[in-house]
Amino acid sequence: MRPFDYARANSRAEAAQQAAGGGSFIAGGTNLLDLMKLEVMTPEKLVDINRLDLSQIEETAEGGLRIGALVTNSDLANDTRVRRDWPVLSRALLAGASGQLRNKATTGGNLLQRTRCLYFYDRAAPCNKRDPGSGCAAREGFNRILAVLGTSEHCIATHPSDMAVAMRVLDAEVETLKQDGETRRLTLDALYLLPGDHPERETVLEPGELITAVVLPAPIEDARQTYRKVRDRASYAFALVSVAGIMGLKDGRISHADLAFGGLAPKPWRNAEVEDLLLGEAPSEALFNKAADILLAEAQGFGANDFKIPLARRTLVSVLTELTKEAGA
Repeated sequence: MRPFDYARANSRAEAAQQAAGGGSFIAGGTNLLDLMKLEVMTPEKLVDINRLDLSQIEETAEGGLRIGALVTNSDLANDTRVRRDWPVLSRALLAGASGQLRNKATTGGNLLQRTRCLYFYDRAAPCNKRDPGSGCAAREGFNRILAVLGTSEHCIATHPSDMAVAMRVLDAEVETLKQDGETRRLTLDALYLLPGDHPERETVLEPGELITAVVLPAPIEDARQTYRKVRDRASYAFALVSVAGIMGLKDGRISHADLAFGGLAPKPWRNAEVEDLLLGEAPSEALFNKAADILLAEAQGFGANDFKIPLARRTLVSVLTELTKEAGA
């Protein structure tokens, strides 16, 4: 591990100022410290934000929740309101990592965790995300866990967060504070960037920009929620394919349909065309397969991850079938 400076921030503004110009925020450190030990990430300064007042879960005037960036994954998953009104989020959190890690990992840090691509972690291998312009070893290498949607010729990495997939389907927004004191609110779609020609840029956050909270809108009434994660083993494994779904039915037809996908792309994935197809239709296997056709129309495997395409189809059809049955179809 390379030498670095360390500072404890006593206010949000101080944290943003201290992290600008080569610094990184640290809270739980469950991903960052591993990357620093491997010298994959080499921040000049660590800014400890654990003293900041960002550990509350508060109800909003609109009927949603404001979740502080330092709320741990365990506390969020077990919050009574989350379990009752946003169960897809609780299920996604409990599907991720181990109990010990969930006790330390934070909401803000979970959103910003880095890909688990083997070549990103291996400093002897070329990786455009770690070393721009060096190449992407994963395209021709061992890419079993990597993306089939939203990739580019420069990177096929996947985003590893379960929580972010649930946040995406819930239309959550992220509140941030910039170094100059400006605040902004971003949708998760706007927060994350696809690799394109610059896979080293994963989010739109500026240097020193601090995530302060995540805001959930009011829950959808009369709708079922679920999170399905397909992985190599029952615990402590990243998703090969995951689906977060919210669905409502009225008079035997789909009245509400929100879907987000993990394990398939460089960021939590949504496809509005899939959701629009389902609305107003009577549930059927043929309809669900047509939805999968749209979702996977541009999917591309790279050898070892080809299986993800039919696996995503089967998982989506199964989740839609489960949701419509639970909703009384």
